[in-house]
Amino acid sequence: MTKERSNSDSQLIVQGSILAGASIISRIIGLVYRIPLTAIIGKTGNDYYGTAYEIYNILLIISSYSIPLAVSKLVAARAAKAEQRNVMRVLKGSLLFASITGSAGMFIILFFNEELCAFLKTPFAAPALTVLGPVILIVALLGVFRGFFQGLSTMVPTAISQIIEQITNAVISIVCAYALFSYGQKAGKILVNAENTAASYGAAGGTMGTAAGAIAALLFILFLFLGFYAKYKKKIRKKISNGAIENRESYSSLIKILVLTIVPVLLSTTIYNISSIIDQTLFKNIAVTQGYEAKQISEWWGVYAGQFRVLINVPISIASAMASSAVVSLTKAFMLGKRASVKRQITSVTRFTMLIAFPCTAGLMALSGPLMMLLFSDTDRTSSVMMLAGAISVVFFSLSTLSNGLLQGVDRLRIPVINAAISLGLQALLLILLMRVFNLNIYAVIIANAFYALLMCVLNNIALTRHANVRLNFVTTFVQPAAASAVMGVLTFLFYRAMHYITHSNTISTIISIIFGVIVYALILLLTRTISREEVERFPKGRKIAMLLTKMRLLPDEKRR
Repeated sequence: MTKERSNSDSQLIVQGSILAGASIISRIIGLVYRIPLTAIIGKTGNDYYGTAYEIYNILLIISSYSIPLAVSKLVAARAAKAEQRNVMRVLKGSLLFASITGSAGMFIILFFNEELCAFLKTPFAAPALTVLGPVILIVALLGVFRGFFQGLSTMVPTAISQIIEQITNAVISIVCAYALFSYGQKAGKILVNAENTAASYGAAGGTMGTAAGAIAALLFILFLFLGFYAKYKKKIRKKISNGAIENRESYSSLIKILVLTIVPVLLSTTIYNISSIIDQTLFKNIAVTQGYEAKQISEWWGVYAGQFRVLINVPISIASAMASSAVVSLTKAFMLGKRASVKRQITSVTRFTMLIAFPCTAGLMALSGPLMMLLFSDTDRTSSVMMLAGAISVVFFSLSTLSNGLLQGVDRLRIPVINAAISLGLQALLLILLMRVFNLNIYAVIIANAFYALLMCVLNNIALTRHANVRLNFVTTFVQPAAASAVMGVLTFLFYRAMHYITHSNTISTIISIIFGVIVYALILLLTRTISREEVERFPKGRKIAMLLTKMRLLPDEKRR
């Protein structure tokens, strides 16, 4: 392996690991604060909170969610050619675009929040949705700066701002949810729907944390940018003084390119994420016609949105982070015509993601019930079976999220749109079939959701094979991580049973079992040589880790060739 190749692959994994690490921390913080939030607002409040977020997410996706990826792609292409002035012009044009689209999304929520919530059969979610209106504009501007730094191959500003955003979100959400839920209980005493009023106010309090977190993250990244801009401006002036001539792109052409880049990504991401809105609409309407009570339907969806999805989104965030990193790296390699580097990076990042996704799936299956009890004090068998049945979607969503980004990195922007549309249509048909014919209620949503992600994986992989000429090694990429994870999952399940028999404590048994599972999985990977020394060294501080493992005789002395 050449030094250039090693550095390129290592840089991709390191930058991706930085963003993935921040995403994991952010998701864990998000998971942790949802525990007291759920305790405050209950399953019904989780339904309102989740519904508001679903509508907010769709409008956020349409107005600004694709901006960081598009900006990073445009900045990376110009940075690769050392066009510093055009890099700054991309930033300015993107800020104008984000201001327009973010404002449009904000006004739609502020003026049509009640109608949107009524459409999803959840009118009490309107206050929570109203709070989220201005957040769309803030996140749009924040996304431009995150994409700008990512395009310059540094994930640190995005990573730190994500953590700041989640910490602020967690604290403010809990405080405001408690205050407004208490207020709602008092107000509810003079109303017919006392319980619903309190849950509605509490959900609105929870969304206040989202607004505060977005503001904190934007202020932080603006502070970093001001320091960076002063140095970057000197670099541009020095280049001009040395007589270097750079083709300056017009703002109109840049915005046109930005729109042409965003629209395919936007359509793909919108279709990719709108599945939850369709799931909720179909599920609630069909469940009503099947005679289920409104409270039961609301609680089912509250568990699905507020517990199940929150848990599985923690490992899926790793794939999202790796995709963001890969798009920048792939764009540069693709623009410079380095086809061999493109293939290596796709193979490397996919294997890395699967090494994480499979054990997370196995762990969630092995400890489905204990985790629901530990995190949400939920002893309902339905909740644990939902996790047991749906944990496999972690693998499918991780791979489909990553492959979306990889296709965008090799300039195949329309393919994820087509694949997502096909998957969405078939998923809706499957959901209707499972509910109408087999009467699977909330389990139908779980199965249809996993099917959607699986189909996306298959279609995207076919496209990558055709357009990037990449053929993944099925055994090393999927079979080996899956086998190691299966063994780990069985051992972790048995270990939990033994620990619970000894301690009679779910909390102690679950926490120790998680640690046990991580150690067992790492040992299986090393002892079976599923992961090589070369791959270990690509991780942050990888050489030191490899040296330590060598001393422990868990890695061979010489690198595999």
